Amino acid sequence: MTRRALPTRRANVLVGDLKEFWRRYRKSRTAVTGLAMVFLFAVIALIAAFISPYDPLKVGVGPPLTKPSARHVMGTDDLGRDVYSGVVWGARISMLVGFLAAITSAIIGCYIGAISGYYGGFIDDLLMRITELFMVIPRLFLALVMVALFGSGLWNVIFVIGVLSWPPIARVVRAEFLSLKEREFVEAVRALGAGNLTIIFGEILPNAFPSLIVSSSLQVGSAILIEAGLSFLGLGDPNTISWGMMLSNAQRFLREAWWMVTFPGGVLLLTVLALNFVGDGLNDALNPRLKER
Repeated sequence: MTRRALPTRRANVLVGDLKEFWRRYRKSRTAVTGLAMVFLFAVIALIAAFISPYDPLKVGVGPPLTKPSARHVMGTDDLGRDVYSGVVWGARISMLVGFLAAITSAIIGCYIGAISGYYGGFIDDLLMRITELFMVIPRLFLALVMVALFGSGLWNVIFVIGVLSWPPIARVVRAEFLSLKEREFVEAVRALGAGNLTIIFGEILPNAFPSLIVSSSLQVGSAILIEAGLSFLGLGDPNTISWGMMLSNAQRFLREAWWMVTFPGGVLLLTVLALNFVGDGLNDALNPRLKER
């Protein structure tokens, strides 16, 4: 086989795998619906500056507590800020926090789970006890403490949520490593003289990616909820607008201004629900135990 044929063959295999993945993924209507909703919210987050008519933090753009109208499609809050602009810009903050925190937790969980599952013994026991310690204490409580200590800036919030969300991913990756490290292909590579790092990151980890992707996708929605909880309690970044901050401000006006809580709360609910649908779809499409169905 020529050198030029190898990349072509790999590309064909990759395209075939993607087609098979999409064929399995689209079997679930809820998964496809969730993916479409997540894509929509991501686009809104990217073009927030172009579709938002007002600065979300600017007061007095309209009369306070104005009902939804042609000028303010989602009404205004108690300071005359446009609710629609806040919802649109809040999508950017929530998506940014959700995906970056999930990536952070995936990196940490992947390393800890890989080392724990591959080496076993004392290292495994030590790392799993640390993991269980993080899982026992509620994440929101730990997030409150850490944000109070390190500050409520946006990047601090992302870092804190990412650091606190890795235990479920670590346990999933560890389980995959315990299952894969005794397989024949790993023994063959080890017999050829490959080092531990080559075996971990070159052989076992790529085969653990499906479970890692599914677990990480579920952490996005969890991270968005934690950020909303922190902002609701007044520990979010005060210089940015978020759905949690809008809900915190709206609780004083539930009877007078239903739109202040309905729109940001509804979008938050739909976003997390859509992300869970995507996670379920990824599990069905990537789970090797379901590939015969």
